[in-house]
Order: sequence, then C-alpha cells, then structure tokens
Amino acid sequence: MKGSATLATTFIILLVVAAGSLCIGRYPIPLHDLSDFMLSFFNTTNASCQTVACSILVHIRLPRLGAALLTGAALSVSGASYQAVFRNPLVSPGILGALSGAGFGAALGIILHVPQWMIGASAFTGSALAVLLGTGIARLSGDSSVLMLIFGGLVSNALFTSLLSILKYLADPDSQLPDIVFWLLGTLSRVTPETLSLVTAPMVCAMIALCAMGRFLDALSMGDDEARSLGVSVRLVRNLVVALATLLCALTVSMTGIIGWVGLVIPHVARLLVGPGNRLVLPMSALIGAIFLTFSDDLARNLSPAEIPVGIMTELSGVILLLLLLPRVKTSLRGNWR
Repeated sequence: MKGSATLATTFIILLVVAAGSLCIGRYPIPLHDLSDFMLSFFNTTNASCQTVACSILVHIRLPRLGAALLTGAALSVSGASYQAVFRNPLVSPGILGALSGAGFGAALGIILHVPQWMIGASAFTGSALAVLLGTGIARLSGDSSVLMLIFGGLVSNALFTSLLSILKYLADPDSQLPDIVFWLLGTLSRVTPETLSLVTAPMVCAMIALCAMGRFLDALSMGDDEARSLGVSVRLVRNLVVALATLLCALTVSMTGIIGWVGLVIPHVARLLVGPGNRLVLPMSALIGAIFLTFSDDLARNLSPAEIPVGIMTELSGVILLLLLLPRVKTSLRGNWR
C-alpha cells in the first residue's frame, strides 16, 4: 500500500512538472492560458491555432515535453532492467554497446549527408549492430552467462567507440564535426512530432512489458540457480529483458542523441523510495526518470541565452545524485548484489 501511494504521489508531481515545463521558456505562458488551451484541445477536434501561445505549445513545447517524458522513462526503465539482469547496481543502458553503436551510426549518417530522419534510423541500426556483436561474442564463447555478456559488451563498446573516433577524425571540421558533437551531447531540440509518433508505440509497449516482468527480474536478481528453482526460464527471461531494454535504449538514442546518467542513477532513487522489489522499482523509475529529464531540459533551455545540450545537464545532475546516493550504492555492492 505504501508503494502504491508513493507511485500515485510521484505521478501527481510528474503532472505538475509537465505543466510547469509547458509554461516556462523564452515566451512565458500563463497557467490560465495553458488551461484554456488544454480545454479547447480536448473539446475541439479540428482546432486551429489563432494565438502565438497556442502555436508555441503545439509545434514546439508539446513535442519536446513528450520526448522528454518518453526518453526519461525509457532510459530509466532500461537501466533498472539491466541492473536487475546483470545483478550490478553500476550497470547503465550502454553496457552492451548500444550507445557507442548509435553514436557511430549517427556520425556515419551525418558524414554521408543523409536526410535528418535517416540519421535517427542510422543510429538505431548502429545500436542494434553493436548489441548483436556483444551478445554474439558471448554465444560464440559457448557461455551466455552474465559475465560473458558484460565481456561482449566491453568489446563491442571499444570497437564502435574506435570507429566513431575515426569518423570524427575524417569529418569536415567546419560543417560535419560540429553536428556530430552536438548530436553526441544529446538534445531534444530536434525532435519532431513525426519522429515522436514513430517511436512512441514501440517504446510504451516495451516499457509495459518490462514492468510486467518485475517478479521475474526479482527472481533473476537472486541468482540463476535460485531463479531456476522457482520455475523461471533464466535464459528466456534474460534474453527477452535484454532485447526489450536494448530496444528502448536504441530508440531513445536515435531520437535524442546520447543522454547519459539517467539509466544509471534514477533506478537507485526509485529503490530508495519503494524498496528493492522490481515490481515497483520499474514503474517508479519510469516516473522519476520522466520528471528528471523534463526538469533537466527546462534548465538546459532557460539557464543561458544559447540552449545547453540536455546531455550535459543530466551528466552534471547525475554526478551530484550519485554522490548523494553513494552510501546506498556501497551497501548494494556489498550485500544485495553479490
């Protein structure tokens, strides 16, 4: 009951943060104008924007808010799932090479002068290839244990990071390199309603599926032998969780670039609020991750005249959060995650 109440309270906080995010910016929108817009939006099927505030909300802030909520929730659920599967509280969504592969794919698309929408597709392809390489190395070794999966991920990360460095070296320093660097820093400014509509359904379905597998993740967290004794198909559950978490990671990176620390830190905050059980940790991670990234994006676009990439804000905030949570992380490393 306590966990459910905490989830409900966090959801209310999320609604407040989302409303505040729509109101603040270079063009402030009063709360009563926002409420009038929302009422007309839901009551009218073919309403057209007649005011500047309406145009800003429809074409800029609503898509950006949707991307922040979706990306923050997806990265957090992905990170919590990885930490449960690999039984390590320091695991992040990039453990299997998804981030480095996506960075390589996006950089390759920029160098080849592909259209903007194809850069996201190229990033997703690179992420998928990197993860396939990491998991393939584990299978070729004849051992698909957690340790070999991590080893495969390290190899894949190293390879695609090197390939990304080569592309950065070959890129035109005046036209291509700034675009690559800006994309790698992570930003929500280039998200379009079309892109958001393409990724929303698969991301929401993947998050729901992972949240529904919370009890299986609890069993995996106790170790493979204990999970088998409870009737859990360890290999099937692990492969499915890794596939869904990687899909979430790849889709977010293809949409917003590389946004770090969200999937590493937010699951620890969730466990601090609702305990170690993944049945509650996963949905709580989604809510807190959405709040965290929305707040970080608000800071990124309002702290200075020139917008700061949101990836920088999440790294700064993530470092501070991790230092505050360090005693809990040390306890986890010594006890629950042995």
